[in-house]
Amino acid sequence: MGWWHVTTDTLAASRFVVSPLSETTAALMSLERGTATHPGDRAWLAAHRPAYRRRLAADPVTAQLVRAALGRYWLADFLTPAPTGEHTPTDEATSTFETELDDVRSADPAAARAHLTRSIPGPLPPTLDRPDLPERTADLLHWVWTRTVLPTWPHRRSVLEADVIARLQHLTRGGWATALNGLRPGMRWLGAGRLQINVYEYPPRDLTGTQLLFVPVTTDHGWVSWNDRTHAVTYPCTGPLLTPSHPGGDGTAPAPAALVRLLGPVRAHVLTLLDTPKSTTHLVALTGQALGTVGRHLKVLLDARLLERRRAGRSVLYYRTPLADALVDGRTDGSSPRPGFDTPRPRT
Repeated sequence: MGWWHVTTDTLAASRFVVSPLSETTAALMSLERGTATHPGDRAWLAAHRPAYRRRLAADPVTAQLVRAALGRYWLADFLTPAPTGEHTPTDEATSTFETELDDVRSADPAAARAHLTRSIPGPLPPTLDRPDLPERTADLLHWVWTRTVLPTWPHRRSVLEADVIARLQHLTRGGWATALNGLRPGMRWLGAGRLQINVYEYPPRDLTGTQLLFVPVTTDHGWVSWNDRTHAVTYPCTGPLLTPSHPGGDGTAPAPAALVRLLGPVRAHVLTLLDTPKSTTHLVALTGQALGTVGRHLKVLLDARLLERRRAGRSVLYYRTPLADALVDGRTDGSSPRPGFDTPRPRT
């Protein structure tokens, strides 16, 4: 199996971060493969994949390049550089994206071609034996960012920040084993400074003296990346993008009838949605209710001690208390496990 040796100092300094480029790369994978994993993903693919396919049809070299770079078992390393780990306010996301994209654009062409021979795997096709592969890849990622990710970035960021808060709750309550086990398929904390990354037979890596980052994305894609200074694990977050809907039509289970009678349909729906942390903006998008309406419902739920809140960057994220979990789950002992907080949420 592939595992990393992580020193105590490296682990103590590790961070969960949001990366515009990682989110864009994950979006590229979804556009290329055309496979949706949740309702929001299906709507997003329907809106953007036709334009993506037209762009590649007009540029056969880039079309072949992206297919080779994504590979079947291995991603071309130059496509997935380790993120910067810098804080990314919503209004500065494009600047951060361009900074991260420079690592793709400035990749050594010879190294990029070598990476492709591993991701294909096999000899490089003659059409890809050219010096502009990093530039072409960066241009395509820039197109995906501006056309398909940037318009919804505030919403995406709120989903990603919510996952980070949930992971930090895992870490606080159960330690690194709880926070990291199941972060991505095959990943778990083995103890004694060993972090299993996957189940493949790769040589172990020593992370001494480097920074370790954990990077959520809103799709079901994940990968690892590194350079001389940074190692990063990109993983699918627990709260996928969803589309505005009526109660129970957004991928969550409908609110229990008794809860609806107690709180009313909208308030019960909001409480059901908050199994993982979400911002007011996120809840507005999910419920279709006005901002003021959602805010009033949140205040009532906070006053009733059914919710807690925590600041993440410029967002305030709301999440359920154990009492609210018991109400939603129909229990009376107030001792329900909390998906996204106390126990890892199963991922399909």
